[in-house]
Amino acid sequence: MAHKTIFITGGASGIGRAVAVKFGSQGWFVGLADTDETGMRETAAMLPAGKSSVHKLDVRDREAWDAALADCAKASGGKIDVVFNNAGIPLGGQLIENTVGEIERCLDINLKGVLFGAQAAHPWLKASAPGSCLLNTASAAGIYGTPGASVYSATKFGVRAITECLDAEWAPDGIKVCDLMPGFIDTPLIDKNPNAASNEDIRTRVTEAGLEITPVVEVAEAAWKAVHGTDLHNRVGKTAHRIAFAARWMPGRLRKMTRTQLRPLGN
Repeated sequence: MAHKTIFITGGASGIGRAVAVKFGSQGWFVGLADTDETGMRETAAMLPAGKSSVHKLDVRDREAWDAALADCAKASGGKIDVVFNNAGIPLGGQLIENTVGEIERCLDINLKGVLFGAQAAHPWLKASAPGSCLLNTASAAGIYGTPGASVYSATKFGVRAITECLDAEWAPDGIKVCDLMPGFIDTPLIDKNPNAASNEDIRTRVTEAGLEITPVVEVAEAAWKAVHGTDLHNRVGKTAHRIAFAARWMPGRLRKMTRTQLRPLGN
């Protein structure tokens, strides 16, 4: 049986790396895309020899998407079965304190990058359908808005909307579209400051709020299940499940909690 191929953005570390290792361990060819070439080489070293390729890609560059996917397909034997639209950056802090540059960068990478990736992926996924899949990384912040992260939440609500729209648009082509909605995941991103004005990392804020940090391997397992399952939105971690439950069944209580009990990220 011929191997399958997954193309992963943000493949240099974190969720992208964990998903690469998971799919690589199952015999898949893994195309890694990122701006961090050193990180991608480190990820590739964790994969079976001859079963990966590395592609420098800024997801904000639409033409670069076409080139990277074509190069991945050439390296893997001619086709791509899954595109994992995973690249993203955090941004916390109150909206009035975020700079124009921070806002534009977060919107461009987290939202525009996903749209460009979907456009570029479509012909490859259509050619390998049925059974092909576009998997997007959304977030628990796309279930209910996170105080102190309005821009980030907006991008993740956007990714959720893109997933729902393309689920319908691409159904006639036999392409599955779904997303992951993780809570706070144990990756290098949560050790960064939420914005330029903050001197406290995200991990500290999450711990202070009493929220759990989910091991990244759980996201990799969820990605595998999403690609092979039928769910449109795939929540990962206790926080994501709790927010979804509260948003549906206790919206008033959730609203009160976010207004009075949570210290916004980034302040």
